[in-house]
Amino acid sequence: MGKHTSGSKMTAKMCGVALLFFSLLVLSGKFLPPTCYFQFSSFFFQLISLSLTLTDAIATRKIGVNYGRLGNNLPSAYQSIEILRSMRAGSVKLYDANPEILTLLARTNIHVSIMVTNDEIISIAANQTTANKWVEDNVLRYYPDTMIRTILVGNEVLSSSSDAAKQIWNHLVPAMRRIKISLRAQDIRNVKIGTPLAMDALQTTFPPSNGTFRPDISTSVMVPLLNFLNSSKSYFFIDVYPYFPWSADPINISLNFALLQSNIKYTDPGTGLVYTNLLDQMLDSVVFAMTKLGYPNVRLSIAETGWPNAGDFEEAGANIKNAATYNRNLVRKMAGSNPTGTPARPGALIPTFIFALYDENRKTGPGTERHWGLLHPNGTSMYQIDLTGKRASSDYEPLPPAHNNAPYKGKLWCIAAPGVNLTELERALTFACNQGNGTCDSLTPGKECYEPLSVAWHASYAFSSYWAKFRSQGANCYFNGLAQQTNRNPSELHDFK
Repeated sequence: MGKHTSGSKMTAKMCGVALLFFSLLVLSGKFLPPTCYFQFSSFFFQLISLSLTLTDAIATRKIGVNYGRLGNNLPSAYQSIEILRSMRAGSVKLYDANPEILTLLARTNIHVSIMVTNDEIISIAANQTTANKWVEDNVLRYYPDTMIRTILVGNEVLSSSSDAAKQIWNHLVPAMRRIKISLRAQDIRNVKIGTPLAMDALQTTFPPSNGTFRPDISTSVMVPLLNFLNSSKSYFFIDVYPYFPWSADPINISLNFALLQSNIKYTDPGTGLVYTNLLDQMLDSVVFAMTKLGYPNVRLSIAETGWPNAGDFEEAGANIKNAATYNRNLVRKMAGSNPTGTPARPGALIPTFIFALYDENRKTGPGTERHWGLLHPNGTSMYQIDLTGKRASSDYEPLPPAHNNAPYKGKLWCIAAPGVNLTELERALTFACNQGNGTCDSLTPGKECYEPLSVAWHASYAFSSYWAKFRSQGANCYFNGLAQQTNRNPSELHDFK
């Protein structure tokens, strides 16, 4: 303990000297050339980051896990907490402040991140009493036995640009300030406040030095947000998924580069920094975007990252081998004894949460949305992974081969999933046919697809027709779990007869 105190004091002195030197440069008007300024800024950030890390409760090398519950077949909260403990997860991130889970997490030594839901932001921003009540109900009731260390206000609130969403934008930072006031009134000072944003908050991300926030949020939202995070010594929480840019451009982006295991090197022409993986590129684009707004030293935390273990036919690369490879490499990078940071912030400790604990069958959207889990819904491992980062790659059992790393080029149909409830299937059939555009014209009596006369056949035709007509507008082959993709022509199948 004495050594830690001594180290903290020494680091503080070093930071003081660096700050004095930097201030003298600015006051003298002798600004550094861009490359030199960046190098000094990086060094200065490392000193500050080291000083804060010595006492910052969230800054743990143990990997965290996102515990989502959008499934109707998941283990109980009690079983899930026991699973997290057995996995040696350092922290858990919730998407609300569930009372049962927070009670069960007491005295587990697991750090906890709770969330103010998007729907609560405006009311909390408008009234300090409401904020106080939220903190009373969701923090004070469990703290300190439950090690709540982060309160995240909203989830990807800047990803939607509807009029209703923009109202939340304007109330985001005020709500964060209200929560901070409530915590300070209770003399709680070891809980960080932030908000997780998706990469779509950036207008440009490549090369990393060109990272820039979207113009519609840059001044109105990002500047006050960064000011709050900087003054409160909190983190910029980012949801970052290399899978998505890779899957959108697998020809020009190497799969191994996305999986954190490439020998490829990319040099940023603006800074000369050398990148060996896509994750570092994406993280540093955020660093440079913050720097452009005058906040070069706000620390990063990865609120979500991962790789899908399965998906639809056209979702290339979504398989167990790639998911295991990415997450294992991620853990070694972020939880190793010597944090590597990123090229712009070498050695920086980046608190990281893997998405997700389970596959969640009630999530909407394409197939990958339901397949990010480290575990099957029954609690068994999807693949082996050591969240401490100590296990060598050679110590893992062989993974099943990946058969879908190349984009799928065949035909696809959307059909009724086997064994589903027929009443629900009829409702989905009615929904699809009511969308118009001739979706179900061929199902009328006397038309070529009217027979066989069964709910499953009619639903399968309607689903495929709907998907074909509205896919370009974002329609998915899901229908609340009642549909699935097939690469066999339904008219050749006998399941519907």
